Amino acid sequence: MGNNKIKFKTRGDKMEFLKLIDSYEEDIIKSTQEIIRIKSVEEEAKDNKPFGEGPAKALEYALKLSEEMGFETKNFDNYAGHADLGNGEEIVGVLVHLDVVPEGDGWNYPPYEAEIHDGRIYGRGTNDDKGPAIACMYAMKALKESGIELDKKIRIIFGTNEETGWGCMKHYFAHEKAPNMAFTPDAEFPVIHGEKGIIIFDLVKDLNLEDQEDIVLKSIKGGNAPNMVPDYCEAIIETENISEVEEKLNKFVEEKNYPLSLEKEGKNIKIIARGISAHGSTPEKGENAISYLMSFLGEILDKNSETYGFVNIYNERIAFKHYGENIGCGFEDDISGKLNFNPGMIKIEGNQAKLTINIRYPIKSSADEVYKGIRNNLSDTGIELIEGKGDTKPLYIPKDNFLVEKLMKVYREQTGDIDSEPITIGGGTYARAMDNAVAFGPLFPGQEEVAHQKNEYISIEDLMKITKIYAQALYELAK
Repeated sequence: MGNNKIKFKTRGDKMEFLKLIDSYEEDIIKSTQEIIRIKSVEEEAKDNKPFGEGPAKALEYALKLSEEMGFETKNFDNYAGHADLGNGEEIVGVLVHLDVVPEGDGWNYPPYEAEIHDGRIYGRGTNDDKGPAIACMYAMKALKESGIELDKKIRIIFGTNEETGWGCMKHYFAHEKAPNMAFTPDAEFPVIHGEKGIIIFDLVKDLNLEDQEDIVLKSIKGGNAPNMVPDYCEAIIETENISEVEEKLNKFVEEKNYPLSLEKEGKNIKIIARGISAHGSTPEKGENAISYLMSFLGEILDKNSETYGFVNIYNERIAFKHYGENIGCGFEDDISGKLNFNPGMIKIEGNQAKLTINIRYPIKSSADEVYKGIRNNLSDTGIELIEGKGDTKPLYIPKDNFLVEKLMKVYREQTGDIDSEPITIGGGTYARAMDNAVAFGPLFPGQEEVAHQKNEYISIEDLMKITKIYAQALYELAK
């Protein structure tokens, strides 16, 4: 690089590129709204779009915007892409994802319209992870337009199926070397230096639905994704005694105050449970609709039927037990705390019951330990555990690591929060996709968790604030 390299020497100088960000506010809001309006939930692959139309469109948008900002871009077969600033040998990476989980029900504002109300942009992905992705892009833009020449290259990497499998990152790193260090704006501040392990698996049991008598359970379905606390679950039952079931439900709701309702359809009754969604890594923050519904079914089904047996096992060993304590996997450690247990999806149809579970196990535990504990616990039930395809291993980087220390310095300078320390989480981020990477924001300490929930939003104030934090972070890491 040349000898005319610009270096900031004082706090006042450093603030100059941060001031540029204030002038971008209108554009930052507009870009965030535009990318939120692209529904990028994974769908079936088609036309060289491995995760469907939406994720490919979101990637196209991000790369086009990057080019307009003057960055060099590359598309890796619509799996992923990147945008580069600078020419250094070493690379500082930012890993973001442009896909989103399904929107679910109960929104006050349309989930893909990016409406602004009371200083907040509402929509799926505003917090997780499109808003932060846009913030990082404009942070790079501020560094570029300030005229700074940095020692290291800055590279923002765009993934497109973080929520459903990480095939995007596997493809990307099969074709491109990993950055020397990186952060992902996909969790919380101040710095996430540890992440629990993640597994998704099914509990399956064959049922004889013909052995039911007065009340016949015909089907159950609930949940949209394993890594979301389900906010909706419904069961279809058949009975001659509709009024009796209705009476029992009303009494149950009065006693338990559970959010259940009933719809009559001839001899069939649809029983509906509505919960409150939350991220699968923090199931205790939500209200699981499956557990509400199963609790009532346990009151009305024939106790001699196989169906009741399955429902009863759920109620005794799974329902409202957020840490796996009743099903043989209640592990915890001194670094990351307790295991998190989320029954995210259920389907009973034909003669089979399938329950999909999302577990975040402690850093010092293993998937094998979890599977063994659950299998031993269920050995007398006839329920089969079918392991998922992957095991996302835990992440742990010591607090005295260069990357952690630099990001903590930036966070403290930008926020004035000198008390917060690096933390561990149950969530899984792209930080695991490579060595020497951590999650960094965008949620500030004490803020409500809105990722994967209805009415997801990011405030414009926070969007501007994180853009400045990410700009200074990139400067500090790349100078």
